[in-house]
Amino acid sequence: MEIAITTIFLIGYLAIVLEHPIKINKAASALLTGVLCWTVYILNQSDKERVLHQLFEHLGEISGILFFLLGAMTIVELIDAHDGFQIITDKIKTQSIIKLIWIIGAIAFFLSAALDNLTTTIVIVSMLRKMVADHEKRLLLAGITIIAANAGGAWSPIGDVTTTMLWIGGQITTLNIILGVFIPSAICLLVPLVFVSFRVRGTFEVPEIEEGKTTIGGERNFLFFSCIGILIFVPIFKAVTHLPPIMAMLLGLSVIWIVTEFMHRKKADEDKDVLSVAYALRKIDSPSILFFLGILFGISALQATGQLSSVAQWLARTIGNDTAIIMAFGLLSAVVDNVPLVAAVQGMYTLEQYPADSYFWEFLAYSAGTGGSSLIIGSAAGVAAMGIEKIDFFWYLKNITLLALLGYFGGAIAYVLQHSLTSATP
Repeated sequence: MEIAITTIFLIGYLAIVLEHPIKINKAASALLTGVLCWTVYILNQSDKERVLHQLFEHLGEISGILFFLLGAMTIVELIDAHDGFQIITDKIKTQSIIKLIWIIGAIAFFLSAALDNLTTTIVIVSMLRKMVADHEKRLLLAGITIIAANAGGAWSPIGDVTTTMLWIGGQITTLNIILGVFIPSAICLLVPLVFVSFRVRGTFEVPEIEEGKTTIGGERNFLFFSCIGILIFVPIFKAVTHLPPIMAMLLGLSVIWIVTEFMHRKKADEDKDVLSVAYALRKIDSPSILFFLGILFGISALQATGQLSSVAQWLARTIGNDTAIIMAFGLLSAVVDNVPLVAAVQGMYTLEQYPADSYFWEFLAYSAGTGGSSLIIGSAAGVAAMGIEKIDFFWYLKNITLLALLGYFGGAIAYVLQHSLTSATP
């Protein structure tokens, strides 16, 4: 049974990796993989009730993650519908490419902590198309955006899906992940920025401004700051009430839904429809939600059958060093999607082995969040930028991979040194 489930999972994962060559959406492959793994598991067990109990336990955890993402994605779409991100673009006045690289890096780093790295990358790369005419310079800026967004997402409980998974799973808490991982994440970005500053010179040209673009004025500003406030409010609500993050997200979504309905009540139906939460819900990336559902189902089957625990024991015997193990996980996330990778690690190790906010979980949040930047396909942010700007895999490998690796190892060294200075235990 264990061999059959592992084989199904590996074949399914290969189909996910080869999504474009085989022309099958990764969400379909993930869903099929997850369901088949649980089907094989229950058919080979005499105690069906026990398997169903395990399934519903995992389903509860998975649904918390999925509905959290659904709410966050809806709120971000609502900001975009109101042209809220124009507030950022209007503030950028420089035409120096070096200054713009540093500005974009800083914006992506902090914005991804409040939103998430995928959304931030989509917003900024799309924004760059309106700011920079030269395609080659836009590619460089897109690469910096990927590194910055992934680094910024690593230190925030809502900045990266994997960090959110660890936060919801109880492996990390809000204040400790910020204090513990902020400096390493900042170094992960600063090292590439300093390095690229010695290689790039000159200015950039601004594309011609589109005519006929309408704005929403005060409504735009109000919606932007309200929605950002809601996203920032989520970890505060969790800390005060001890309710799971999904409750705070649903609370925020319901409030902004009522506010927008009231705000646009006097507009014509065709005008207010595109500004509504209902419209934002139709625009969100539903296949991505289903992909997470399928892959987390598959991982939970491996966890329920005890295979992840066996892998953890093998790693402990073979490598035996937490730092080396986590660094390997981080680099592996450039090839293997970091969502199932972190889900697998959560299944391998318990909170009894590594308590909440321990070295292991915090360093894992950093490594899984930033390691994927070394390849264009190594993170959701990279894949999104690849699609928007048509970034070639080998162009990224030649021009960005070294920068990302320098930042990754620089931040990792910083975290290890920081931990050794602030804790008596290695």
